[in-house]
Amino acid sequence: MTTSTEVLFALKIVYTIYAFAIISLVGWFAYRVTKKPQTYKTWITPKVFYSYLGILVLVGVGIHILTYNKIPWVAWELKKHKIPADREIVIKVKDHRFIFPEPTPITIKCGEIIKFNVLSEDLTYGFGLFRPDHSMVFQMQVVPKHDNILLWRFHEEGNFYVLSTEYSGPKGARMKVPDAFRVIGCSKKVSMEGRR
Repeated sequence: MTTSTEVLFALKIVYTIYAFAIISLVGWFAYRVTKKPQTYKTWITPKVFYSYLGILVLVGVGIHILTYNKIPWVAWELKKHKIPADREIVIKVKDHRFIFPEPTPITIKCGEIIKFNVLSEDLTYGFGLFRPDHSMVFQMQVVPKHDNILLWRFHEEGNFYVLSTEYSGPKGARMKVPDAFRVIGCSKKVSMEGRR
């Protein structure tokens, strides 16, 4: 089973290698521009250059096609209307405050499918969930007067905090709920894709 953290780590490696390939093209161009005209003789002919450029385009498109469905929440987002949630947590937002349905931290069991529904009564906010090391688990934009729904299955234990990830005025910078959720019971790996 693959977790979202493992998928993102693999994608970082793939995109880093791809970025270096593109940088090599820019580096070659910079090298050619700085050479004197009489020293233009090189093994990199226009045919080689355009072949390399074509390969980069094909690889870039290929990476996107092959990985778009490997990111766990993409498949969930496309099929969320068919996935039954184990639990729904409705969070209201008003006057630059998150209003939780119960005292925090809200305890969640590892592997539980949670349907987050965040409702804004006044402005556009963000709803971001973060680990204690400040890395983001997920985020969504919260549009006023609409259901803003996100499904998530937690695969790691710990406490998570909530932070607004959209600019909603100067007060928005203080929209943080420390220890908003506590995930317990992760004795084995839980995948985003799999169902119990």
